Parts: sequence; C-alpha cells; structure tokens
Amino acid sequence: MENFRVIPVGMLAVNCYLVLDEAAERLFVVDPGDDADLIVAAAREMPHREAVILLTHAHVDHIGAVPEVARALKVKTVWLAPGDVPMYGSPSNNLLPYLAAVAGLPPTVSEWPWRDPELLSTPGHSRGGSCFYFRSRKILLSGDTLFAGSVGRTDFPGGDFALLEQGIREKILTLPDEVKVYPGHGPATTVGAERRNNPYLV
Repeated sequence: MENFRVIPVGMLAVNCYLVLDEAAERLFVVDPGDDADLIVAAAREMPHREAVILLTHAHVDHIGAVPEVARALKVKTVWLAPGDVPMYGSPSNNLLPYLAAVAGLPPTVSEWPWRDPELLSTPGHSRGGSCFYFRSRKILLSGDTLFAGSVGRTDFPGGDFALLEQGIREKILTLPDEVKVYPGHGPATTVGAERRNNPYLV
C-alpha cells in the first residue's frame, strides 16, 4: 500500500504531501494549498482512521484548501506554529495580488504530541516556519525553508535571512546526508546535496 504521496497543487505548484502512519492508521496531510478535490481523492486511497493537517507555515498558497480538506476528511487537528497564527486567519494574508486570503479556516493547535514526525522549528521565511522530520523514513518535509539549490524568500513580512540560515545549518544540515528533502515547491533533494552544493549555504 502506498504510504507517501506528493501532489503539486495550485498556480504556484505547492507540494502537498500525504504521509500515512500505517501502525497508527493516521494520515498526515501537509500543506493542502489548493485543489482540495485532488487531495481528498488521494487521501481516500490511503486507508486511515484519523487525518491530521500539518502546516509548514501560513502563507496563503499553502493553506488555501484547508477548510475543504478538513471538512471532507473530518480533520480534528490542524497544527501550525504559534508564530504564524496571526497571519493564518488575517484578511491581509494574500501574499501576492492574484491570491486571495482564505475564509472559513478551522482553528489551529500548537501542541506537538507526535514522536514521528519530529518538529523542527525553522523560522525565517515566516515567523513560524517549520519542518517535519520523519526519522523512521529518513524524509524531511522542508516547506519553504529549504529547496533544491535554494532557500526560502525572506522579503515577506516576518522574513529574516539570518534566522533562516541559522535554522537550516543547525536543524537540517546536521541530519544524515541520505535524508531526502521534500520542499514546498519544486523537486526533492537530499541533505548531503544541499550541504555540498547549495549556493546559499556553501
């Protein structure tokens, strides 16, 4: 049975990830940014008793489908770091002129009860930027913190390049080389490849 899916969604091709914890029958839906119908259809092909939404940050392109996905999958837990909560429901959270703020968002929680994935706090792209490390699978979902050959923008409100770089160096580049990095946009990479080749980090 497939237990990991990548679904590019929306006009900015945000990578939404579905990660199934088969033992717990729990499905993690990470960054459902748009195209709720695609996400829900894929989720229903991955048998689970509980669905949880995890948000790497609250920029509108990563949260656009949260209301629809939460309703369709009967999600009770939407996790978001406290630093991004003010932006999450803000009517000014439109990021770019052609992206509207999201209405009808469910409330979020900030407690982290799971052992796998592990929460890595990596602010810099936004105040509450976060990564999720599935140690058992050697998979890191890096949101807009780290990309293949690049790093997240820091020119949006709450951006801070020094914080971003610190988080990447202390939290991500200390992971094993073979850990696969799945970013919020674009192709996957590895920790080792970014340590050696990323022009923002070498």
